[in-house]
Amino acid sequence: MTHESGGVAPTPTASVLCDVQELTGLPVAASGALWKLAESGRQLDANLVHLPAGRSVDAHAEPDLDVLLLVIAGDGTLVTPDGSEALTQGRLVWLPRGSTRGLTAHSEGLSYLTVHPRRPGLQIHSRP
Repeated sequence: MTHESGGVAPTPTASVLCDVQELTGLPVAASGALWKLAESGRQLDANLVHLPAGRSVDAHAEPDLDVLLLVIAGDGTLVTPDGSEALTQGRLVWLPRGSTRGLTAHSEGLSYLTVHPRRPGLQIHSRP
């Protein structure tokens, strides 16, 4: 396979990205991403997110993408129109596109990994 520059495209190689247990062991007071997948050429997006105790992600729907959520540390609650589910370390949750969900962290906080297809970049089209 040739690359746009005329050379041969490099062969992709597997690599260790981080130690999520180490990242979740660090003291964190704020909500947000502890880590994001940022490698070029990827087809996935992934984020390691932390919610401090008592914080939540309001109910929302993701209209375009299926999401996998893996609880790495702490515990919390997943709230859907069908009810609530306990989120504990090791729980793997499928959030199908179009589903409504909200999250709340319990007393230890909640750290979770999300993985989903990468969103296509913004594209500018000419008017018809």
